[in-house]
Amino acid sequence: MAPPPPASMPLGQRLMHLAQTLQFGWFIGHLTLLFCSLRYSLSYITFNSYSRSARFSYRTAFVAAAATYGIVVYKALRARSRAGNRQQPGALSLLTDENVQYLLMALVWLFGRQIPLALLPFTVYSVFHVATYTRANLIPTIQPPQQAPAGAASPGGRPATKPTALADTIGRFVKEYYDASMTLVASLEIFLWFRVAFSAIIFTKGSWILLAIYSVFVRARYSQSTFVQSAVGHGVRRVDALVANQNVPPAARQAWETLKGYGRKFTDSTDLNRFVGAQRPAAKKAQ
Repeated sequence: MAPPPPASMPLGQRLMHLAQTLQFGWFIGHLTLLFCSLRYSLSYITFNSYSRSARFSYRTAFVAAAATYGIVVYKALRARSRAGNRQQPGALSLLTDENVQYLLMALVWLFGRQIPLALLPFTVYSVFHVATYTRANLIPTIQPPQQAPAGAASPGGRPATKPTALADTIGRFVKEYYDASMTLVASLEIFLWFRVAFSAIIFTKGSWILLAIYSVFVRARYSQSTFVQSAVGHGVRRVDALVANQNVPPAARQAWETLKGYGRKFTDSTDLNRFVGAQRPAAKKAQ
């Protein structure tokens, strides 16, 4: 993330300088997604989710999501090109990028039928992206940080600065709730798979295609996110505990063990890292 403009510039110029960056467009996209999600949520809880304004809010939220993730993917490819690496990544390599995955899913939800639950993971991400950008760029631009007491210095040897109280509060919020929120996102994405699967079972139009696409997405998230892996493991352990009850018929326990076996085989046979020759990346938040 680019640093805020110099404090020596007038406020108007600092704001103009900030607004001209691609990162500011990324921030506006996440802010738009939050406002549209809030507007759609109000319509949903009042049983008016298919009104014209609700449909507009829903679609606009995913337009904003696609724009933000598109900006991140574009910046990554541009940085790769500027670094002198002319060999662009192949299709499989691109698909292992979680920002590409979220970009594609945003487009799927944008052009598909309304599923309110699909908005929630993007909304949680946007809360933290907006908070982080506000703390690191917007607040220092409007109110430049003060110099720390004499003798204090940053690790780079430059004079240390003291963040504002609001920036410090936002920083504590992000640090305190990030892991819990990413666990929530993982649980929402898994629950959304069951929601899509139920639509496929009752033969809702286009649901089987959507289930296939979303299953690929969830499989990719499982291979890249420790939060998704933990959520799946927690769910498996809960079912294990349920079927271990003596009142559960042996046939049910056998069916569950068979299902787990098929799940492990599917996971092993669909590992994209085997095809792209990459090591499994560490978990990181999508941009």
